[in-house]
Amino acid sequence: MASPQQLENLKELYEAASNSDHIWPAMAACEACLETGWLTSELGRDYNNLFGQKQSVESPIYTSVRMPTQEDIGDRVVSIWATFVWFPAKMLAFTERMRLLERLQDTYPEYKAALHAATPEDYILSVSKRWSTDPSRGQKVLEIYSAHKSILEG
Repeated sequence: MASPQQLENLKELYEAASNSDHIWPAMAACEACLETGWLTSELGRDYNNLFGQKQSVESPIYTSVRMPTQEDIGDRVVSIWATFVWFPAKMLAFTERMRLLERLQDTYPEYKAALHAATPEDYILSVSKRWSTDPSRGQKVLEIYSAHKSILEG
Protein backbone atom coordinates (compact mmCIF):
# COMPACT_ATOMS: atom_id res chain seq x y z
CA MET A 1 0.00 0.00 0.00
CA ALA A 2 1.17 3.50 -0.75
CA SER A 3 2.14 6.01 1.92
CA PRO A 4 -0.10 9.06 2.57
CA GLN A 5 2.32 11.24 0.54
CA GLN A 6 2.28 8.77 -2.35
CA LEU A 7 -1.52 8.80 -2.33
CA GLU A 8 -1.52 12.61 -2.46
CA ASN A 9 0.90 12.45 -5.38
CA LEU A 10 -1.31 9.92 -7.16
CA LYS A 11 -4.32 12.22 -6.69
CA GLU A 12 -2.33 15.17 -8.06
CA LEU A 13 -1.24 13.15 -11.09
CA TYR A 14 -4.75 11.85 -11.69
CA GLU A 15 -6.13 15.39 -11.61
CA ALA A 16 -3.49 16.57 -14.10
CA ALA A 17 -4.18 13.59 -16.38
CA SER A 18 -7.93 14.19 -16.15
CA ASN A 19 -7.41 17.79 -17.26
CA SER A 20 -5.40 16.68 -20.29
CA ASP A 21 -6.64 14.88 -23.36
CA HIS A 22 -5.32 11.49 -22.23
CA ILE A 23 -7.62 8.62 -23.19
CA TRP A 24 -7.04 6.70 -19.93
CA PRO A 25 -6.23 9.29 -17.23
CA ALA A 26 -6.31 6.86 -14.30
CA MET A 27 -3.86 4.51 -16.00
CA ALA A 28 -1.69 7.43 -17.09
CA ALA A 29 -1.49 8.64 -13.48
CA CYS A 30 -0.31 5.18 -12.42
CA GLU A 31 2.27 5.20 -15.22
CA ALA A 32 3.53 8.55 -13.97
CA CYS A 33 3.78 7.18 -10.42
CA LEU A 34 5.94 4.32 -11.66
CA GLU A 35 8.06 6.47 -13.97
CA THR A 36 8.76 9.15 -11.34
CA GLY A 37 8.95 7.01 -8.21
CA TRP A 38 5.69 8.57 -7.01
CA LEU A 39 6.99 12.06 -7.88
CA THR A 40 10.25 11.64 -5.98
CA SER A 41 12.53 11.70 -9.04
CA GLU A 42 14.12 15.00 -9.93
CA LEU A 43 12.86 14.70 -13.50
CA GLY A 44 9.23 14.29 -12.41
CA ARG A 45 9.24 16.55 -9.38
CA ASP A 46 11.27 19.50 -10.69
CA TYR A 47 10.75 19.28 -14.46
CA ASN A 48 7.20 17.83 -14.71
CA ASN A 49 8.50 15.11 -17.02
CA LEU A 50 6.29 12.24 -15.92
CA PHE A 51 7.17 9.62 -18.52
CA GLY A 52 10.91 10.03 -19.01
CA GLN A 53 10.15 11.68 -22.35
CA LYS A 54 13.34 12.55 -24.15
CA GLN A 55 13.69 15.69 -26.22
CA SER A 56 13.48 15.21 -29.97
CA VAL A 57 16.35 16.77 -31.88
CA GLU A 58 14.17 17.01 -35.00
CA SER A 59 11.25 18.80 -33.35
CA PRO A 60 12.10 20.02 -29.86
CA ILE A 61 9.24 20.98 -27.59
CA TYR A 62 9.56 23.23 -24.58
CA THR A 63 12.87 23.55 -22.76
CA SER A 64 15.35 20.75 -22.20
CA VAL A 65 17.24 19.38 -19.23
CA ARG A 66 20.22 17.02 -19.53
CA MET A 67 20.37 14.32 -16.86
CA PRO A 68 21.89 10.91 -16.21
CA THR A 69 19.61 7.94 -16.69
CA GLN A 70 19.76 4.16 -16.90
CA GLU A 71 18.62 2.10 -19.84
CA ASP A 72 17.93 -1.64 -19.85
CA ILE A 73 19.78 -2.88 -22.93
CA GLY A 74 18.99 -6.56 -23.35
CA ASP A 75 20.87 -8.34 -20.61
CA ARG A 76 22.36 -5.32 -18.82
CA VAL A 77 21.60 -1.87 -17.51
CA VAL A 78 23.81 0.97 -18.75
CA SER A 79 24.17 4.52 -17.48
CA ILE A 80 23.93 7.31 -20.04
CA TRP A 81 23.27 11.05 -20.24
CA ALA A 82 20.09 12.04 -22.06
CA THR A 83 18.24 15.24 -22.91
CA PHE A 84 14.72 15.28 -21.50
CA VAL A 85 11.76 17.61 -22.02
CA TRP A 86 11.14 20.14 -19.23
CA PHE A 87 7.37 20.59 -19.18
CA PRO A 88 5.90 23.82 -17.77
CA ALA A 89 3.10 21.84 -16.06
CA LYS A 90 2.22 18.22 -15.31
CA MET A 91 -0.95 18.42 -17.39
CA LEU A 92 1.17 19.23 -20.44
CA ALA A 93 3.26 16.11 -19.88
CA PHE A 94 0.10 14.02 -20.27
CA THR A 95 -1.07 15.99 -23.31
CA GLU A 96 2.28 15.80 -25.08
CA ARG A 97 2.56 12.10 -24.30
CA MET A 98 -0.73 11.53 -26.13
CA ARG A 99 0.47 13.62 -29.07
CA LEU A 100 3.65 11.57 -29.24
CA LEU A 101 1.73 8.28 -29.23
CA GLU A 102 -0.60 9.59 -31.93
CA ARG A 103 2.28 10.88 -34.05
CA LEU A 104 4.17 7.58 -33.86
CA GLN A 105 1.28 5.13 -34.09
CA ASP A 106 1.97 4.32 -37.74
CA THR A 107 5.60 3.62 -36.91
CA TYR A 108 4.99 1.53 -33.80
CA PRO A 109 2.07 -0.92 -33.83
CA GLU A 110 2.19 -1.08 -30.02
CA TYR A 111 1.22 2.60 -29.84
CA LYS A 112 -1.59 2.10 -32.35
CA ALA A 113 -2.89 -0.84 -30.29
CA ALA A 114 -2.68 1.26 -27.13
CA LEU A 115 -4.59 4.15 -28.70
CA HIS A 116 -7.36 1.80 -29.82
CA ALA A 117 -7.47 -0.29 -26.63
CA ALA A 118 -10.90 -1.17 -25.31
CA THR A 119 -9.76 -1.26 -21.67
CA PRO A 120 -7.18 0.57 -19.57
CA GLU A 121 -5.42 -2.76 -19.00
CA ASP A 122 -5.08 -3.36 -22.75
CA TYR A 123 -3.81 0.20 -23.16
CA ILE A 124 -1.03 -0.16 -20.61
CA LEU A 125 0.11 -3.58 -21.75
CA SER A 126 0.31 -2.38 -25.37
CA VAL A 127 2.03 0.95 -24.74
CA SER A 128 4.52 -0.60 -22.33
CA LYS A 129 5.83 -3.00 -24.97
CA ARG A 130 7.47 -0.05 -26.74
CA TRP A 131 7.62 2.84 -24.26
CA SER A 132 10.03 1.35 -21.77
CA THR A 133 13.04 -0.89 -21.76
CA ASP A 134 11.67 -2.55 -18.60
CA PRO A 135 9.89 -5.73 -19.73
CA SER A 136 7.83 -5.73 -16.50
CA ARG A 137 6.62 -2.13 -16.84
CA GLY A 138 3.04 -2.94 -17.85
CA GLN A 139 2.55 -5.35 -14.97
CA LYS A 140 4.03 -2.87 -12.48
CA VAL A 141 1.61 -0.16 -13.62
CA LEU A 142 -1.32 -2.57 -13.37
CA GLU A 143 -0.32 -3.36 -9.78
CA ILE A 144 -0.42 0.34 -8.87
CA TYR A 145 -3.77 0.71 -10.63
CA SER A 146 -5.28 -2.35 -8.92
CA ALA A 147 -4.08 -1.28 -5.48
CA HIS A 148 -5.56 2.21 -5.82
CA LYS A 149 -8.69 1.79 -7.93
CA SER A 150 -10.85 3.33 -5.20
CA ILE A 151 -8.94 6.62 -5.49
CA LEU A 152 -8.89 6.54 -9.27
CA GLU A 153 -12.53 5.58 -9.79
CA GLY A 154 -14.12 7.19 -6.75
